[in-house]
Amino acid sequence: MKTPVVHIKNLCKSFDKGKEFVLKDLNLSIPKGSLTVLIGYSGTGKSVLLKHILGLLRPSSGTIEVLGKDLWSMTNKELLKYRCQLGVLFQYAALFDDMTVLENVCFPLKEHRREEGKSAIIDIAMNKLRVSGMEEKHFAKLPGELSGGMRKRVGLARALALDPEIILYDEPTTGLDPILTEMVDNLIVETHQRHKESTSVIVSHDLFAAFRIGKHIVMLDKGKILLSGTVDDFLNSDLELVKKFVDKGFYKK
Repeated sequence: MKTPVVHIKNLCKSFDKGKEFVLKDLNLSIPKGSLTVLIGYSGTGKSVLLKHILGLLRPSSGTIEVLGKDLWSMTNKELLKYRCQLGVLFQYAALFDDMTVLENVCFPLKEHRREEGKSAIIDIAMNKLRVSGMEEKHFAKLPGELSGGMRKRVGLARALALDPEIILYDEPTTGLDPILTEMVDNLIVETHQRHKESTSVIVSHDLFAAFRIGKHIVMLDKGKILLSGTVDDFLNSDLELVKKFVDKGFYKK
């Protein structure tokens, strides 16, 4: 395995002082430059794990190292700087409704790259929108005037604005029809191929998409890692839950 950009050891998380654990003794390494998909049923801890990687949740116990740094040894100022190295495409894009497409993508640049100047910030934002597949005629529109697929493209452009080392996708195809789902999956792969030094982490319940685009797949069950490996590892697994998914037709050629 390549050098991990995310290294998690014995991670436990409880929201009720240890009565129940959402994550329990979870160990995970995500290789640098990989396209990793975290899969599992709803309630298995995928989104909670993602929030730990983002440094939004403090573990009950265990350690989280991202980009070689222990997150919870950082000061608040260091954590803020760390998060600038991460780009996130949220489940429903989470765009600001009262901002135009261009203003949404400019937002993180204005917050964290003020030294660039107004003109440079606009140029960067427009470039990110173009590489995400948005036409310039849509730049002045509000999110409410866009289709679901276009909102995803804007959300991706905003996630890429600061040239992050890790790009995280939280259930990127939730609520989309099959055609848009395939479009978003292809967009993720294309983005990963364009940013070869970056690492992509996708949280999904869609095993078909995971097997189609993922190079490194991690399956969670009851707050633990059930299986981590390649598509072939999943297809050849003797684990009953994994076999059940495959047998039910989640893997399609």
